[in-house]
Amino acid sequence: MNAQKLGTTLYLIENFYTDTVDLDKVAEDAIIAALKELDPHSAYISRKDVEKANEQLVGSFEGIGVTFQIIRDTITVIGPTPGGPSERVGIMAGDKFIKIDGEDSFGKKIDNEYVQKHLRGKKGTKVTVTVKRGNDPELMDFEIIRDKIPLNSINAYFMMKKDVGYIKLDRFAQETTHEFTSALDSLKKQGLKSLILDLRSNTGGYLNTAIEMVDQLLKADQLIVYQEGLHQPRQEWRSTEAGMYTEGKLVVLIDEGSASASEILSGAVQDHDRGVIIGRRSFGKGLVQRPFNLPDGSVIRLTTARYHTPTGRCIQRPYEEGTEEYYKEMTKRLERGEYFHADSIHFPDSLRYKTDNGRVVYGGGGIMPDIFMAIDTSFDSKLYTNLVRKGVFNKYTVDYAMANRDKLKAKYPDFSQFNDQFEVSDSMIEDFKAVAEKEKVEWNEEQYQRSGKYVKLQIKALIARNVWDMQQYYEVTLTEDPIIKKALEIILNDKVYKATLR
Repeated sequence: MNAQKLGTTLYLIENFYTDTVDLDKVAEDAIIAALKELDPHSAYISRKDVEKANEQLVGSFEGIGVTFQIIRDTITVIGPTPGGPSERVGIMAGDKFIKIDGEDSFGKKIDNEYVQKHLRGKKGTKVTVTVKRGNDPELMDFEIIRDKIPLNSINAYFMMKKDVGYIKLDRFAQETTHEFTSALDSLKKQGLKSLILDLRSNTGGYLNTAIEMVDQLLKADQLIVYQEGLHQPRQEWRSTEAGMYTEGKLVVLIDEGSASASEILSGAVQDHDRGVIIGRRSFGKGLVQRPFNLPDGSVIRLTTARYHTPTGRCIQRPYEEGTEEYYKEMTKRLERGEYFHADSIHFPDSLRYKTDNGRVVYGGGGIMPDIFMAIDTSFDSKLYTNLVRKGVFNKYTVDYAMANRDKLKAKYPDFSQFNDQFEVSDSMIEDFKAVAEKEKVEWNEEQYQRSGKYVKLQIKALIARNVWDMQQYYEVTLTEDPIIKKALEIILNDKVYKATLR
């Protein structure tokens, strides 16, 4: 009856309404409004947006393979995708795209949509880019044949110290499990015995990928997760004997940006006392969305069930006050002081559960870490914020790397030498200040004294990224990360590590 009413309403509008109406838009607006009344995560995706919405999880797209930033109205290459079509023809970090297929590609018309429209395209098609490189007065033309470009879900993995490995996971995508097992295999060959898995700001992804990932960490026949809903009977998943890392020490890092699949993994690890969770309370998304294809190619992602961690916790936070209030939760956490003090977080006793070892954990609002770490504000200043907001770091480091790449590679043949020995000099800071002034950032010396250590760290890390790769960016920045320092402190102390899990 209700479906009939909606269909009749659209029929009446189309045939009797006084003015011309875009009926497709009316139908879409009605669907969006209906879904908004259900929960914050049921969603409508229009036909033109379906491919873009799936791209991050499918794990690839077709194009030329560069990370870019628009600096001073010019497309500037941050780095070519390793092994991708741009790298194969010789595109380098710092190159500026002046023309694309003979058309000027700079000025106010340049935005992300312009870049995607002109540089992405079907595998096998060609595009010619005209490049300005450094101070070379001559422009260079490169003919690039577009190809499939992988979107890696692991941003970095490396050995930190002794036998401790680190993996930074950005999302739970189609190829994530393969990437993860490859990273584990590489780290094991380097002596891995303890692992730090960084899920901070990981918003989730595929449920199946989360299950496969947890399977690598648990011993056989342990409950990973289960889900159930009004129209969906209980369905559960258990670990197999396939796990590659079921014995060594494990620390999982989470924060308020860790959601969905990240919470499935950290919840299973916590409930089975498999590892120590460090950071801040996670986002709190415990709803499962199933995609339903509509006749015109659009998709409804409808919440069909809730998922539960092995102890029975549903970590979905309340949304009864509506979607708008739901998404204000992160601001409310800040106002309550939750990012700074663990005792500002309160869970009702009705949501109390116990892990395999009898430790108390709570449901109903994200995963609460075993060890709370306040947000780091030691570098926070208006100066630092403005330097980031105005893109000063990127503008300076792209130019510096382009001008000094060969010298740096000659002086530091191995990145570890650069990481150990390179320091941002006072003269570099003076040049950096000049870029800041050009971008109308007021330089406050008092604020610089507060943030200077992190300004230099960010400059060094971005130079490393532009000369080497993104992994090296993390290797630099993590040296001063308080949560990483705490993770190392816990994982390198057998007594403390074991006591935390009892």
